[in-house]
Amino acid sequence: METSLYLIVPIIAIALIFDFTNGMHDAANSISTVVSTRVLSPRQAVAWAAFFNFIAFLIFHTGVAATIGKGMVDINVVTPTVILAGLIGAIAWNLITWYLGLPSSSSHALIGGYAGAAIAKGGFSAIITDGGWTNSWTRTLVFLIVAPLIGLVLGYILKILTTWIVYKQNPTNIDKWSRVAQIFSAAAFSLGHGGNDAQKTMGIIASLLVAGGISPEFNVPLWVVLSAHAAIATGTLTGGWRIVKTMGQKITKLRPIDGFCAESAAASSIFLSTYLSIPVSTTHVITGAISGVGSVNRLSAVRWGVTLRIVWAWIFTIPAAGIIGLAIYYLIHLFI
Repeated sequence: METSLYLIVPIIAIALIFDFTNGMHDAANSISTVVSTRVLSPRQAVAWAAFFNFIAFLIFHTGVAATIGKGMVDINVVTPTVILAGLIGAIAWNLITWYLGLPSSSSHALIGGYAGAAIAKGGFSAIITDGGWTNSWTRTLVFLIVAPLIGLVLGYILKILTTWIVYKQNPTNIDKWSRVAQIFSAAAFSLGHGGNDAQKTMGIIASLLVAGGISPEFNVPLWVVLSAHAAIATGTLTGGWRIVKTMGQKITKLRPIDGFCAESAAASSIFLSTYLSIPVSTTHVITGAISGVGSVNRLSAVRWGVTLRIVWAWIFTIPAAGIIGLAIYYLIHLFI
């Protein structure tokens, strides 16, 4: 059963469905600032974001896919059933948080679901823990904190620099150039989102091909790359309006110049993480960047209660998705 194409093909489809929900869930990250500042309409924004989600494969290597696919879980323990359970766990958590309007991390949902299912199959020894700083878990968990902090600090610095540059300039001119600039910063952020997030699904599918005996060793075929980018881009086109409201309106009030600073800061953090082959949450990063930009005026300009609620969603994501993935693995073996 484990190596049957009748099992492999549906699991690949489910992986791409996860990628679709990732795009749907994280569309808010890509478009919330540019929509809330009214630089682009919602329809224009999702089309713009989806386009750059898709073409990201032309720029970024597949290091993040390798980290997910063979750096976190012992690939010798992985079976199609483990991957299926992990994907269902991640999708379930994505849909729960989407319904609640919580911008949690699709990336960490996938990591948690995958790890939980692997633990159900092979115990805690299935998790790769050696290697110190080079260990994928260490780097990922460190950047869970570092990546949004980079976004926050860069957002703060960029807001101060741009405020200094435009000091005493005509407000109408400032609004005009900052609107143009935000279109490009939104593109950069969407490029980073597609470049980092689509690779997580690539890594899962590549691991599935090894586990199913279709591929002798871990590698990411071009068809996997293209299908993953197409799925996340299509998901982005559906929007994510519940989370757009949280990200774009509830954390702090944004103007075009603020959106430009936040998106540029977040894109820089994600580009660095992708270069280092570290899977990060675009949700975490853009939240940090928006908070950094908003705090320049005064700390009270940021609704820290909303930010704290988002942080709690981050904290619970990996264990919650892991528990669901573990439970689904046992359920599959109970009924099959």
